Amino acid sequence: MKNYFYFLGVDEHASDEEIKKAYRKLSLKYHPDKNHNDPFFEARFRELQEAYEILIDTDKRKKYRANLQASQKSFKSTLPPYIKTFEANKTFIKKGEEITLKWITQNADVVKIFPFGLMTPYGEKAFKITGFKEGKFQVILQAQNAITRQTVVKGITIHEGEAPEITLENEATETEKMNDHSFEKQSRGFTLDNTGVVKILIIIVLMILILISTFLK
Repeated sequence: MKNYFYFLGVDEHASDEEIKKAYRKLSLKYHPDKNHNDPFFEARFRELQEAYEILIDTDKRKKYRANLQASQKSFKSTLPPYIKTFEANKTFIKKGEEITLKWITQNADVVKIFPFGLMTPYGEKAFKITGFKEGKFQVILQAQNAITRQTVVKGITIHEGEAPEITLENEATETEKMNDHSFEKQSRGFTLDNTGVVKILIIIVLMILILISTFLK
């Protein structure tokens, strides 16, 4: 069940004046005319209107609040909220390029993605980034369990520009250097071993000659 109080950012016991003030502020922010008729903002604006029409009417608000409380009580999960998946199809893009977010949350009845607003517990959203701050664009997922009042947050940083390339040639060169160095060490070891054997053979030959010379005398 949609939480209209959360939509407007007001308490369940907010006064009519507080509801009006919150609606005026948010309707200006999400009005389609101020957001190039973006479908996302159009949907948020309609939700704000829907919330305002219910909450500003005393009888409708009373009935809605009773239904909301019953709905929240029937929300059986008292486990901590959990973000199973939150990912973007790419993290390096150019200005104006489209990017897609995907997310799955568990044990959460209030899910919000900044800077976009309220979302379903799972889904995906495609959008275009028209501006970066210091070459970065932050997207933050917030999942809350209204029963336990616990919240978890996860973020993604989108970078402006192209993804850095991995140069395989450089990696191969480093590997070759390591192999050459290893071969050189092995070659040196082999040379030293042969030299030692030669020395031993020379000593043995000399000893044999000395023995032969002794017997001949």
